[in-house]
Amino acid sequence: MKNITMQQMSKEEDKIFKVIDKVLNQIFGKEATYLIYRYLENNYSIKPEEISEKIDLFAKGLEEFLKTGAYAIERKILEDIYSSYDLLRKLEIEKIHQEYDFADQIKLLTGKSQILFSISNFKH
Repeated sequence: MKNITMQQMSKEEDKIFKVIDKVLNQIFGKEATYLIYRYLENNYSIKPEEISEKIDLFAKGLEEFLKTGAYAIERKILEDIYSSYDLLRKLEIEKIHQEYDFADQIKLLTGKSQILFSISNFKH
């Protein structure tokens, strides 16, 4: 059972990173996204594949790099992540935005998805 949980966590982290990478590339393009990743690696010791594990540092580094522009990027990332999980409607996303910061929302979502995964495995 523990291996399944660890594998699921890796899948969740991979899913989060894929959405973050997709959003950054859509908004900034490949070269600028690469510069963001380099900045995070040089200043926060975060490799791209570690972003999901170190979401607090990612958020801090993104906010430092992009200043107030980071909030729009974080919002887009969150919308795409929530959409990929198909868990919440737009109105519910607005409520969560008011209650939690970016990193906390990612943690909350991955916690929910792990719970949902456990429940679906229990039913089978």
